[in-house]
Amino acid sequence: MAGHRAGTENLRRVIRACVDFKVQFLTIYAFSTENWGRPRDEVEGLLMILEDVIDRELDELHAEGVCLRHIGRLDRLNPRLREKVLHAVERTKNNKKLVLCIAWNYGGRDEIICAIQNLIADGIKPEEIDENLVSSYMFTTGIPDPDLIIRTSGEMRISNFLIWQSAYSEWYITPTFWPDFNREELHKALEAYSQRDRRFGKLPDACEKD
Repeated sequence: MAGHRAGTENLRRVIRACVDFKVQFLTIYAFSTENWGRPRDEVEGLLMILEDVIDRELDELHAEGVCLRHIGRLDRLNPRLREKVLHAVERTKNNKKLVLCIAWNYGGRDEIICAIQNLIADGIKPEEIDENLVSSYMFTTGIPDPDLIIRTSGEMRISNFLIWQSAYSEWYITPTFWPDFNREELHKALEAYSQRDRRFGKLPDACEKD
């Protein structure tokens, strides 16, 4: 739990750096659908951290112009915590400086399943389905696909994160652990991203024309 708390404290520093670097959208993978399989004490501790962060940080985040979004499902949270999350989202919805998406109880496969279920429930015909329509049924509707995904700790796997949205995202892998991922490390990642040649499956000349 000490490691989890250190990672949570680091989030404040990363948010401020993103604002300074004029990053408009930031998504933090806080708790996956698979994380419920961790030891009960650890899960309960993470839920306490989530509630504590909302209680302590909401006023400051709101004052700094941060818009909070939740992506994932809220049905497994206790009613009190669920209401706090919804309140935080509602209170900050008109802020413009940074959109901070908290992926809590989120899984990429679960998100796709949820989108399919809702498409069927809405009576959408197969021939009406295209990429834009599917994207509108994702938890991230209204949010652009990520340009850059940063994977800390040297891990080399997607871990069920934004499977649909990350089709053409650039990846940056660093051996730095998340609690130590500071302003300088973020700057390195953004600098590396700025050197990438993003072609989206096309030839360079075609991308320049677009």
